[in-house]
Amino acid sequence: MPGGGTMVIIGAGHAGGRAAEAMRGAGFEGAIVLMGEEAHVPYERPPLSKELLSGTGGAETTFLNPPAFYHENDIDLRLGTRAKAIDRPGRAVVLADGGRVGYDKLLVTTGARVRRIDCPGADLAGIHYIRTIDDTLALRPALTDGVRVAVIGGGFIGLEVAASARTRGARVTVVELAGQVLARVADPAVGALVADLHRSKGVHIMTGTSVERIDGNGRVAELICTDGETIAADVVVVGIGIVPNQEIAGDAGLDVGNGIMVDEYGLTSDADIFAAGDAACHFNPILGRHLRLESWANAQNSGIAVARNMVTEPVPYAELPWFWSDQFDLNLQVVGAPESWERLVTRGDPASGRGIVFTMVGPRVVGATAFNQGREMRACRQLVESGKAVSDEDLADEATRLRDLARP
Repeated sequence: MPGGGTMVIIGAGHAGGRAAEAMRGAGFEGAIVLMGEEAHVPYERPPLSKELLSGTGGAETTFLNPPAFYHENDIDLRLGTRAKAIDRPGRAVVLADGGRVGYDKLLVTTGARVRRIDCPGADLAGIHYIRTIDDTLALRPALTDGVRVAVIGGGFIGLEVAASARTRGARVTVVELAGQVLARVADPAVGALVADLHRSKGVHIMTGTSVERIDGNGRVAELICTDGETIAADVVVVGIGIVPNQEIAGDAGLDVGNGIMVDEYGLTSDADIFAAGDAACHFNPILGRHLRLESWANAQNSGIAVARNMVTEPVPYAELPWFWSDQFDLNLQVVGAPESWERLVTRGDPASGRGIVFTMVGPRVVGATAFNQGREMRACRQLVESGKAVSDEDLADEATRLRDLARP
């Protein structure tokens, strides 16, 4: 459909913004309506817990494009606009204000919302979440030298917040329910290495416990944990995951599960409706299963791929999961999403801040976690994608180049 028609995108976040841009880049000349509830133009979320929170970057540095880009490219960007429902028979999006926007094809990039903590005291002042620019700008002034910060959740977001807060001089405690940090994305050995890094920087890490209640007289004062520990806190930041915004799709009768179910082309159970980004649970041809990813790479690449599929010949969106995180002086990158593995092979010395941990099944690499080894990630990705047999000895030997091992 390069020539005309109307493309409507619900969700003006990272995936939606890149999708609109990709449609124009693919030669689509029809109307593009991009709507979102926030007041900001489409932006990237990783800086929210890093540069923007630490104060080294402003809000405008997160924008995908300058505000003028959308007018210059004839993209009808509607900020502060909430889509209420999808009228499939009428091929229209129903807005919260009662308006309607007709579509020829629809892309749902509604993203996700923070998972909120459910305990007594959860509504006290001083409790923060990070998902939007405004969230970060509200939290940043509170992270002053010596302030006591409790971070609930030891995933990427929680640890990035901990690092940013500690860099600003805060006294930081991280509380994680699992027995290790990064439990959802890393093996215990990697989690232990990252926890050791934080401890070396003065962050107190508590694992295997959770928050039973939050006490305070109108404002947070302390956290009572299930193991009996008490944590004094002036500020609490909650990072316990996100929930896909799939309701608008489910209410319209589309297939939903852990997200909006789509095939490898981003197509839902309706031939004219697509989904991408954090809200979509897509079929990954490489892994042979559906999965929902919460990452910069997936928001970026799925938004672009699915948008192109809507206006040109469809091509499967087939990429290995890839995550990255910056914490203190550590750049951590993870490729692959193995459901299980048999053993680990270590290259270099991750404990000193430079090395790679491979997850193995038989002679095959099924995942890799790199510590300040970004230049090696291409070879790591090729090893996982190819399924090539390699020996543990060659992987561990730094004299053997990974790019040589990855060659067919």
